Amino acid sequence: MEARWWPIVLASLGFIAIVGAMEVAAAEPYELSKNDVMDPKNFKSMDISLFGVKLGDPESKALDILVNERIPGVKAEQEATFVLLLDQRKPTGPMAGVRLLDGKVDLIFINNRFAYKARGVFRGVLNSESPDEIRKLLGKEDSGDENVFGAALNYEKQGPYLVNYLGKDVNVEFTLPQ
Repeated sequence: MEARWWPIVLASLGFIAIVGAMEVAAAEPYELSKNDVMDPKNFKSMDISLFGVKLGDPESKALDILVNERIPGVKAEQEATFVLLLDQRKPTGPMAGVRLLDGKVDLIFINNRFAYKARGVFRGVLNSESPDEIRKLLGKEDSGDENVFGAALNYEKQGPYLVNYLGKDVNVEFTLPQ
């Protein structure tokens, strides 16, 4: 091959490598405490993980990771079907957790106590001052209810996930697709 073609060949290979890396990155799960995903259209609930635990994971994996392993700054408690994660600095209530049903994780939840650990778009959601701020971050909900006490914003197509806004309390629940 002539020397004048090498720059074109190298540029083409570089482009292919970048596109391949983008596809792999898009398929990776969104770890709530690590990844700075800012576009809610880039993931579904099945892509969400909480300290390595995803929806559909077996109960044994969730218990191993969340209860048996030590997560810095986090205290884990198991109550009935829930594994609750508390902030060791202020253990006033759970900041996140999972529900175990039929031997697998069927719900992941986070709330405003988890905001300091959250990354990406959900840090903004958990720190939101109104339902309108949440809509600016996540887009218009598919269905929901808003009244003087707060709002329930249901993102069925993008998730499914549900955002409950109750004044200073914001909760996000990620569930398995129906």
